[in-house]
Amino acid sequence: MSTTAREDWRNTILAGLANYIDAGSIVAGSVALALWKDIYGLSDSFIGLIGAFSANAISAGIGALIGGILCDRFGRKKIYQFDMLFYAFGMLFLVFASAPWMIVLGFVLVGLAVGADIPASWSLIAEQAPDHKRGAHSGVAQMLWYLGPVAVLIAAYFLEPFGIDGVRFLFGHLFVLALALTLLRSKMKESRRWEEAQAAGLETPAARRAEWRALFRAPYLGSMLFLAAMYGFWNLWAGYNGFFTPYLIEQNNLPTWTATMLPASYFLIGMISIFGIFMTLSDRMNQRLMFGISAVLHVVGMALLAIFGFKLEVVIAHVVIMGIAGGFGAQSFFQLWSAELFPTAIRSTAQGLTFAIVRIGLGIWSLAVPTLAAYDFTTLAWILTGFLVVSGAIGLIWAPRNEGKSLEEIQAARG
Repeated sequence: MSTTAREDWRNTILAGLANYIDAGSIVAGSVALALWKDIYGLSDSFIGLIGAFSANAISAGIGALIGGILCDRFGRKKIYQFDMLFYAFGMLFLVFASAPWMIVLGFVLVGLAVGADIPASWSLIAEQAPDHKRGAHSGVAQMLWYLGPVAVLIAAYFLEPFGIDGVRFLFGHLFVLALALTLLRSKMKESRRWEEAQAAGLETPAARRAEWRALFRAPYLGSMLFLAAMYGFWNLWAGYNGFFTPYLIEQNNLPTWTATMLPASYFLIGMISIFGIFMTLSDRMNQRLMFGISAVLHVVGMALLAIFGFKLEVVIAHVVIMGIAGGFGAQSFFQLWSAELFPTAIRSTAQGLTFAIVRIGLGIWSLAVPTLAAYDFTTLAWILTGFLVVSGAIGLIWAPRNEGKSLEEIQAARG
């Protein structure tokens, strides 16, 4: 492997570690929910509030919107190099939380930081990856997203005897990693494609106004609507799965070990699927077909819970099917397509705006999930199944075919 190739993979890993931190903070929060509820006597409505403003939802969406604009204006490196310091500051509120307001504030600050990092890191990964390995490089970031929950949930299983102090350790390791990542990222280089766009004169005020106008015209407006709808409906399920599954397992009186090990199994299976299917095939196989297979598996897996209920054997089958499907499904393709469908000058802005729409929508939905689950889980399961049907249909109809093409070739073909 050449030196340049090694640097490309190193940069991909350092950029993608934001996914580990993002997912790790979401799942650490999900593990803490039941404990926080008992300690502070939190209502279902307040738990929904935590979910709505967590790193999983509204605050991450706002952070992505702001971060995306700044990335295109000042460069990817300035954002991804320093936003982890902001993340670490927010994480301290969760490590030392002694009141409900500290929990909410901590998640808001953490969400803003990870949201800002998403368009910066995803743009960098796509822009520096070889044209014939862009899917593989994007897959690395997704594997790191799945690794976060696996590490946190397995650690939570062994830390369970320590109660809330064990949860503080989970948040603490994310704090330390954020500081280390800030140091490691300081040696990374700026995106070459972004520098070339700046050198071409695209940084002038008149040019930036023209780019913003282009974002809300064909074909880019259509691309944003497609991505927001395809990923948004899928993310309504994913938000429930990532943040509320351990909580629901506790509420449905399944064996204690299942609250951490079953969700960890889902993410571990997902990692295997990303590596064995998405990273291996997405750069050379029909991406629309891959997405379609994943969409069908998602609907089948969620329908099992809707038909047979929240029983241990059903949840295990659900976890296996959804884990396989998730590895080469909506989230992996959202990262890839959201980078491919926009030119360099507005790539991060478009990603940030689309991601903001999705996460803010999830935040609004999260307000209702705990109450609805407590009232009638079957109804919730059918609603989530319906979301997956809609996401799958949108993806099958409008999914692009960009495998093997350079970013410049894709933009040339789009006019």
